[in-house]
Amino acid sequence: MPQQKSSRPTQRDIAELAGVSITTVSHVVNGTRAVAPETKTAVLQAIEKTGYTGDAIARSLVTGGTRSIGVAISLLANPYFAALMQAVEREAAAAGYTVLLADTHDAVGTEQDTVRTLRSRRVDGLLLTPAPGDGAVITELVSLGVPVVLVDRLTTRTDVDQVGAENIQSTSALTEHLASLGHRRIGLISGTPGLSTSEERTLGYRLGLGRGGLSWTPELVVSGQSSKDGGAAALHRLMELSDPPTALVVANDVMMVGVLHEARRRGLRVGREFAIAGYDDAEWADLVDPPLTTMAQPTEEIGRRAVRLLLARIADPDRRPETLRLAPKLMHRHSCGC
Repeated sequence: MPQQKSSRPTQRDIAELAGVSITTVSHVVNGTRAVAPETKTAVLQAIEKTGYTGDAIARSLVTGGTRSIGVAISLLANPYFAALMQAVEREAAAAGYTVLLADTHDAVGTEQDTVRTLRSRRVDGLLLTPAPGDGAVITELVSLGVPVVLVDRLTTRTDVDQVGAENIQSTSALTEHLASLGHRRIGLISGTPGLSTSEERTLGYRLGLGRGGLSWTPELVVSGQSSKDGGAAALHRLMELSDPPTALVVANDVMMVGVLHEARRRGLRVGREFAIAGYDDAEWADLVDPPLTTMAQPTEEIGRRAVRLLLARIADPDRRPETLRLAPKLMHRHSCGC
């Protein structure tokens, strides 16, 4: 056996001790190629004997865990997700876990790649905000027994843990509030089609119309594609109608930025001749003039509960899956015209 070196062990030390090449050690550590069972055992024993700590993945092969969780999320989609990540990182750190973050860009292909990359880093579990699509990534993770929690965008599945805000009743409440102020033409700028949050908030809007004694008018609903420019274009389209809305529900803060720009360009006096209420509650919501009436998601609590659900799943893979819907809070300000 080669003499123990005084410096921190390296993959070369492991290779020498196990009697294999450095390339073979790399394949065992990174899972990049199948290795004969006896060879893999020799490498693992060498890692354990040398106390090799230069690679979290190598440690995980011996200890069974990296004390890390992966987060696959679309950071560009909404600043809300950045705030959510802060809550996730705080809760994970308190439990002794590190967080590896990968941006899915809200595209199915990128989502697949980022999830596989995180899994190659041997994270103990995953938090996932699903991209619009058929849910193939979720199905794969569940079938492989990978601990995973869906965050924000929930599904009707009952075989996976999920946590997010309640969307239907809360958006209904915003719509009902505008109806109670006498508005008969209430528009909706909805989010990206295919997202569960977009569908649920649209359903809530329709429910609110009914509760306010108003009928559903398809021309008053326009997708803002969950983007600033999309929000501006949606408001432009609504205001060009022969009978435009006098009030508006905006389904997220990114689109709200575009809506406010377009309203200013048109000279619309928000809170006076035109009422606006939005879902989400950005830091600047109470700083604009007039301050925005919004439905604020419990972002901090969603992040905390997501991490706790994931750690519970890691500790007990056979536990019953949970779906948690946390109630948003109405922030009643002046953009609704009150």
